[in-house]
Amino acid sequence: MSVYFTIKSILVVFGLLGSFGFFFIRFRRLIQLMTRVLGSNTIPLDRLSERVKIFFKEVMLQSRVREKRFPGLAHTLIFFGFIAVMPHTIEIMLAGIFPGFSFASIAPGIYRLYAFLAEILALLVLLGLAYCIYRRLILKPKYLTNGLDSRLILLFTAIIIFSFFSVNVFRIALNQQTLQDFTRYYVISNPIAGFLGLEHLTRQELIIGLEASYWIHLAVILYFLVYIPGSKHLHILAAIPNVILAPLETSKPMVKTDLEDDTIESFGLGKIDELNWQNVLNLYACTECGRCEEQCPADMTGKPLSPKAVVVDMKDDLIQQSSGNEDTIKPIVRDGSPITDDVIWSCTTCRACESICPLHIQHLDFILEIRKSLVMMESRFPEELQETFTNLEYQFNPWGFAPETRAQWCRGLDVALMSDHPEARILYFVGCAGSFDERGKTVARAIVNLLKKADLDFAILGPEERCTGDAARRAGNEYLAQQLIQANWETINRYRPAKILTGCPHCYNTLKNEYPQFGVMPEVLHHTDFFADLIQNKRLKPNGNLEEIITVHDSCYLCRWNDMIDAPRKILGSIAGLQIREMDRIGRKGLCCGAGGSRMFMEEKIGKRINLERIQEVVATNAETIVAACPFCNTMLNDGVKETASAIAVKDIAEILDLATDSS
Repeated sequence: MSVYFTIKSILVVFGLLGSFGFFFIRFRRLIQLMTRVLGSNTIPLDRLSERVKIFFKEVMLQSRVREKRFPGLAHTLIFFGFIAVMPHTIEIMLAGIFPGFSFASIAPGIYRLYAFLAEILALLVLLGLAYCIYRRLILKPKYLTNGLDSRLILLFTAIIIFSFFSVNVFRIALNQQTLQDFTRYYVISNPIAGFLGLEHLTRQELIIGLEASYWIHLAVILYFLVYIPGSKHLHILAAIPNVILAPLETSKPMVKTDLEDDTIESFGLGKIDELNWQNVLNLYACTECGRCEEQCPADMTGKPLSPKAVVVDMKDDLIQQSSGNEDTIKPIVRDGSPITDDVIWSCTTCRACESICPLHIQHLDFILEIRKSLVMMESRFPEELQETFTNLEYQFNPWGFAPETRAQWCRGLDVALMSDHPEARILYFVGCAGSFDERGKTVARAIVNLLKKADLDFAILGPEERCTGDAARRAGNEYLAQQLIQANWETINRYRPAKILTGCPHCYNTLKNEYPQFGVMPEVLHHTDFFADLIQNKRLKPNGNLEEIITVHDSCYLCRWNDMIDAPRKILGSIAGLQIREMDRIGRKGLCCGAGGSRMFMEEKIGKRINLERIQEVVATNAETIVAACPFCNTMLNDGVKETASAIAVKDIAEILDLATDSS
């Protein structure tokens, strides 16, 4: 046997060197792909204490993973169990090189606790695996990647856990000297050893069983190590850094392109080598769990967009084209590519994908930058957007109304212009919908009524106001967007109001998060937050009894882009008589109306209309009124009501509050 154990030690050493060598080669290639791409190499290590908290909460405690109850629990069991088995694996690796080695002889007290916990957690891994197998073979959710790769990972994990127990069982049966004082702490393996009656086997047979278990365990672990960098389980390596280095704020601006930099040869993301290192880390981190696809309004209504597929296809494209030089790299959107124009333009930018992703993958950073490249480098976009771009360029609004008519909506309301009242503390930024859309004008008048009831000093820009640039920017026309932004920014900072108020979440998001890219901006408020504070401070006192059954539709650009969910409900909760019936999907998991990402100005030609999907949820509540806080949502929901012939009213929250509030 001494000859065997000598050969075993040599084989283990070569096995470890070979496996770790192949792993390092494959891992180094992945790192090289990150370092060869364009973009800043600055690693965001600011606010370290917050990032440490995120590590413990989201990595160690698996908080975002567990938001989906049963799959999350199964993953958590596998995660902790696999971690628990690793010290045991290292121990038997070392024992293969140095016979008789055991951590038990180094720290016996700690080893007793470890042996107990590792056995329990390893058993829980099998429970987690059982659910995963049931989910893939029986439930088969459409959004879940269920290929050979996934099943191999489950098989490898199961073999590792079973061989973990098998090694322990045979070591107990052999009554190995190093385990004599620890046997009773192997709370799973010890009963199994007794149940199997291994005492009837000869010592030689027990040694053969132990060695077979050892080699199976070691071989699968080492193969798994080599397999990881090229599989969907690459996320084992990328997930932790991706979570820790992710943006810390819910609200975020689109990437600003420096249009005056003469060294920039292309705009947006046209080719795979134009990714930055954090984009690549996002691609590596994807687990293909499909949660983003499940939540995506485009995918659920039959559009060709799957956020998961975009990430996976880009990762595949990156790896396939990585050996080419700059001249041979093909465009991301090209003939034969799974990422088509329809995929890119189906996105409503609702951020449901990013909000639900347990690993903080920034899907929209890919989609919106690809749009930018298509528009600015190839003049390639849906034909409906040509009129929108022309209207924005020459009339400064997407509908093409004359800019000098922007203030006609407030005739007879005695609303001051900033040019006449530059000392006004509040600038009410009306937006294009409030200025020109008939439905939007009604909401704007309600907001003005409430400002007057609260006795606030405010004014509007009127003809000086332009579109915030949201529609142009989300449609990829960065040049036009920056023209609009720069003009508005200069106008606003000429007056320097203390606060900017807007009734449009798209205006709010752009003014609050993107205008600071161009210089200092005043505080920006959406009317829901603003009026909720006025009610709390007794500046507005709702006293009407409306006696109405309502349901609340959350705007994506409030709830997911800016984490604003409670304010609309606080306002409605302050009004007597209102009965709120929530839909199944609300808040961060609410369903988009279909108008974001400039989809408001494009035809929805593929699949079911998103607003009809949302109206079905509204009808299920038996509510009399849908309450929204966005002009785009109001339009889309109203169109959905008309198309389904539903007897449901669509109102903005400002209209509800105005009806319920008397003048002070």
